Order: sequence, then C-alpha cells, then structure tokens
Amino acid sequence: MNQSDRQGIVEVLIGSMLWGSIGVFVLWMDRLGSSSALTAFLRMAFAFLILFGMTLFHGGWRALRISKKGLLWSALLGLVCQGLYNVFYNEAIVDIGMTLSAVLLNVAPLCTMTLSHLVFKERFSSRKWTALCLCMVGCFFTVTGGCLSFGNLSVPGILCGLLSGISYGMTSIFGKLAGEKADVFTMSLYSYFFAALFLLLFSHSFLYEPWNGAVLLAGFLYALIPTAIAYILYYRGLQKIRENSRVPVIASAETVVAAILGPFLFHESLSLAQAMGILLVLFSIVLMNGKMFHVKQKDWI
Repeated sequence: MNQSDRQGIVEVLIGSMLWGSIGVFVLWMDRLGSSSALTAFLRMAFAFLILFGMTLFHGGWRALRISKKGLLWSALLGLVCQGLYNVFYNEAIVDIGMTLSAVLLNVAPLCTMTLSHLVFKERFSSRKWTALCLCMVGCFFTVTGGCLSFGNLSVPGILCGLLSGISYGMTSIFGKLAGEKADVFTMSLYSYFFAALFLLLFSHSFLYEPWNGAVLLAGFLYALIPTAIAYILYYRGLQKIRENSRVPVIASAETVVAAILGPFLFHESLSLAQAMGILLVLFSIVLMNGKMFHVKQKDWI
C-alpha cells in the first residue's frame, strides 16, 4: 500500500464519519417543522451554492468549465447516487421503517465489489470477502441489535430499500469512472445541481411550505458539513485508492458514527449486540486495509 492509497483511505474515512452525523441534522430539521422533501432539497440546493463559491475560490471562473465526460458522470452522480437514492431510501423508511431500511442499504458494498470486478477487473481475494462479510454482519448488528421483525413487510418497501442500496453503491463506481483528472469541486458542484433539479421536479410540494430562518440555517449546516465537505473528501480519497472495492467497507464507518451519536446526543440505548457490531465493522475496515494478517491473498475469480 503506497502513500497515495493511505491518504485516500484517510480522506474516505473522514468523509464517511461526517456522513454519520446526517441523522442529527435530519432530526433537527424535522423538529423545526421541515418536511423530508424540503430537507432533501435544501441539502442539495445549499450544497450547490456552497460548492459554487468554493469552486470559484479554488480555481476562478475557469474552474466552472467541465468536459462532456465529466458532465455526464456528474449528472449520473446527482440523479442516481443522490436524487434516486434519497427518493428510494425515504420511501423505504415510510413503508418498512428506518431499521430494516438501514439493513437493506448495506447491499451497497456487495454491489460495489461486484461492479468493481466487472468494470475495473479488480480481483476478489479471501481477505476482501472476509472483510465484506464482517462489515455487513457488523452493520446488521449495529443497526438492529440482533433483533429484526418481519411482520407485515411491504414488498414495494423492500424493493425500494434494495434499490437505495444499489444506487448508493454506484457512488464510488461513477466517481472512479469520472477519472483521476476530474476536479472534485467541479464534479461535486454539478452533481448537486442535477440532484436539486431532480428533487425539485420529483416533488415540488415543499415550495408551498412555510420557510423560516431556523430551517434555512439548519439546512445550510446540513449541506456544509455532512454533504459538501464530506463528499469532497470522499471523491478526493476515491481518486487516490487503486482498488475501488475497498471503498464501501471503509465508508461503513458512517454506520458506526451514527450508532455512537445516537446514545451520546439523544440518550438512545446501545446494547451489547450493537457494541459488538461496531467492533466488527471497525475490524473489517482494518482487515480490508491493514497488514494485521500476513497471509498470501488467493484470487477467487
């Protein structure tokens, strides 16, 4: 593992940890009276405005230029990985609840690893498979505490949960296909534009809601911290990591941070099973990227 890989892992890890605070901002805005549609739109719209200013500061007006290829991947990132992801995930939460939706979201690492093999010809090793399995099991216990009710399940809700995981898992694929030369500020800027436009066209009922200063402030901070800053770090790190299949396991730190913030900020209980799940996720990240086990990796495919 070279220095570039290490820097990329750190940046992806920090970005995913910032994502772990998303629930804090969502609950804050909900208590201020913001609907889920308004919250999602303000996140993308403010992120676009923030990145617009950052892009101009970073490279001037020339930095707004983007190639046709870059515009294509930015549009796909905005429409699929942010727009459709928000729609599917929100619908899944409504139909089957937050817990099961979060569990189904963990189909993302499997989706990313499979596509990384097909698209980038990355090899599957025993270490990668072990880390992936530990990560998914750890996320399951972190979210559910080992208890999961399957009563009165909605088939459309389950389908939306799976589609949210797939659309989320495409983030690193599209980001990698954009190429190492793609400017992360410009790419993020246009992806937020397309995401905001999609959300506006998909559900514009929030335009008739009463907007107030507190909601706008919360929406701005939501767009700044776990969105603009987090995604810039994520995309920067993504361009430095050679093996794309590593990324979703590293990004699972988001689940760990969310699980820790719940008891710390909202006095939610943390069971022994959830604590074990957190340790499994952390161990999977170390196993995927560390040199704890000096064994020769065998190619499975």
